[in-house]
Amino acid sequence: MIPPFNFVKTLVIGLNTYLKQFEEDTSASASRSHSEAEKRRRDRINAQLSTLRKLIPSSEKMDKAALLRSVVEHVKDLKGRAKEISKVVNTPTDIDEVIIEHLDEEENHENSSNSIFLKVCLCCDDRPELFSELNRALKNMKLTTVEANITSLGGRIKCVFVVKSINGVCLNSLKQSLRVVLSRIAISPSTSNYRIKSKRQRFFLPANFS
Repeated sequence: MIPPFNFVKTLVIGLNTYLKQFEEDTSASASRSHSEAEKRRRDRINAQLSTLRKLIPSSEKMDKAALLRSVVEHVKDLKGRAKEISKVVNTPTDIDEVIIEHLDEEENHENSSNSIFLKVCLCCDDRPELFSELNRALKNMKLTTVEANITSLGGRIKCVFVVKSINGVCLNSLKQSLRVVLSRIAISPSTSNYRIKSKRQRFFLPANFS
């Protein structure tokens, strides 16, 4: 039996109305979800901006652009200060290096014309056997440690120490030999197997360290 025309027409109209309402509801739901997500994003941004305002002096009346510009300038200033401090403080770097300088008579820690004084800077990964390796190397070269300043930070260590050698030794040969020995210690294969993750430590060793 064929349904009456009016019944079919009513059914089609009802179906179209339902589909239209469904599309509107879906669109409204998506719009609400987007608005809610956008609100949460703005809230997170505002919360972080509020935190930044607490860190930057006199920033209460700054707009967002001015605040961010002030933060950038503040960070640059802090990085500059940290760089200047690192020149004074014996802070380890991420670069393995050995620096050896000859100290003239005015810089010598002892008034001895029979000795050669060298200032040595060694920066490398920290590890338990490092000091024994350094001690053995200096003894083999017949060098005596006069002063040592050692800092360990984040698995890195920087040793700045003054050593002396008896007179009569060729200065250039001594510096070259010491650089070769210490470079081997700095890049020792054992550094890849052990790395100390410690807070900053600072040591001042006595003159009888060697």
